[in-house]
Amino acid sequence: MKKLSNKIDSYLIKNQLKKRKKIITLDVSIGNYNQFIDQIIQYSENRESSYVCVSNVHMCIETYFDPNFAKEVNSANLVTPDGMPLAKAIRLIYGIKQDRVAGMDLMPDLIKKAEEKNLGVYFYGGTSEMVMKTKSFISMNYSKLKETHYYSPPFRELSENEEFEIVKMINDSGANILFVALGCPKQEKWMASMKGKINACMIGIGGALPVLIEMQKRAPMWMQKMSLEWVYRLMQEPRRLFRRYFVTNTLFIFLFVKQWFLIKILKKH
Repeated sequence: MKKLSNKIDSYLIKNQLKKRKKIITLDVSIGNYNQFIDQIIQYSENRESSYVCVSNVHMCIETYFDPNFAKEVNSANLVTPDGMPLAKAIRLIYGIKQDRVAGMDLMPDLIKKAEEKNLGVYFYGGTSEMVMKTKSFISMNYSKLKETHYYSPPFRELSENEEFEIVKMINDSGANILFVALGCPKQEKWMASMKGKINACMIGIGGALPVLIEMQKRAPMWMQKMSLEWVYRLMQEPRRLFRRYFVTNTLFIFLFVKQWFLIKILKKH
């Protein structure tokens, strides 16, 4: 009876997360935080070749300007609403109270689940320094993990032979969860190209890894709740993030208001 109950729960969660709502060009998966965790773990336990895009305002604008990238993101098994602006946009347009499903929360929770369920974890991407710090952090904080692997790929386009060897290396490791830290949009494009090749659930965690291993600090909770986490990150890296945040955030607000306005007009008619 317990197995049957688990199968029914799994079926209901999977069907819930198949529901998506469009925010500008992103088809965002709908569900509560725990449903996302459970579904990712299910993909991982089955070693199903799958990928998860952790979407925010930056990704949304990237997909707006690049239809091919939009197709790659929207073809993911799950597209989580990472940023509060996306979660709030879903509520304002569709009347759905959507949990924020942030990479900075997902990653530690998934690693903890992997520890409990004896799942292998692989970290792909980042600098050599980041890899060393990740190894140290994981060994200190998640010592019961079944098996953990790390790889920092060359910062250039890979040859076919190199790509083949990397796929083989990851599959031979027996990893269930593959955290991909290549940055947006590179990590999403890479995961889309690896679907059907890598036998694991791939998750693009971008800037969440430096925060997890304490190379960077995360914004206080009050800033997270008020959708101001980007301001905190901007203060940490003003040169790199100034243009991205002020251009993308402004454009996102404009496009969101446009979508909201058009939907309200259509409803009236």
